[in-house]
Amino acid sequence: MTSSIIHRVTTLDLAVRPIAWPFAEERRAEIDAHFAAKQRELPQIWNGRVLLGRDPVFSDGHFAATYFETDFASFLAWRDWGFPDPAVFNGFGMGALRASDGAFVMGEMGPHTSNAGRIYFPSGTPDLDDVKDGTLDIPGSVVREMEEETGLTATDYVVEAGWHCVVAGRSIAMMQILNLDMPGEAARARIEANLAAQAEPELAAVHLVRGMSDLTPTMPRFVTAFVEHQFAAR
Repeated sequence: MTSSIIHRVTTLDLAVRPIAWPFAEERRAEIDAHFAAKQRELPQIWNGRVLLGRDPVFSDGHFAATYFETDFASFLAWRDWGFPDPAVFNGFGMGALRASDGAFVMGEMGPHTSNAGRIYFPSGTPDLDDVKDGTLDIPGSVVREMEEETGLTATDYVVEAGWHCVVAGRSIAMMQILNLDMPGEAARARIEANLAAQAEPELAAVHLVRGMSDLTPTMPRFVTAFVEHQFAAR
């Protein structure tokens, strides 16, 4: 199992700058062939622009890093090929939905997505919509992804101060606990109703995690590490 470290921070400083990525340039033909094969499997995926990070620094309750723009095909190849450039990381925001009865609420990614079957909190690889004044707006990304995937808006939850930054391999999940004023079953029913109204929802199912026995191998290590830490603190 991949080891992980959790950093508690209060501030994020994520600058977005134009940086050339040698991996994407030098292996362009292989990357394009890999993406073409993926598209034959998953026709809905598209080669949009995403943001990846480098130079992460945690210090005195502060997380700083530099982000750069690349194409989704390059990101996907880097991920699928075992992260051949270790200087780069995938850093994203996650809204850790916690119901009033203590249950964590997660979504299972649909079969048409590049993470089919994986179970985790609403999130997404940052893109250009998350950039404001030259910096990456992770709090805004959390709100946007939450609404897109579940239909829940900022009026439905109370944001807990601070961030739980979970470092697991080449991923850094910046998690913010979002407290819902409804029990887990009600939260699941509301999200399922929203999914039923969508032509092609991103999520295939909604899962409640009430204890360690609810953790599954389809949950990424950064999710299980966070949940284990939360249960241990209760």
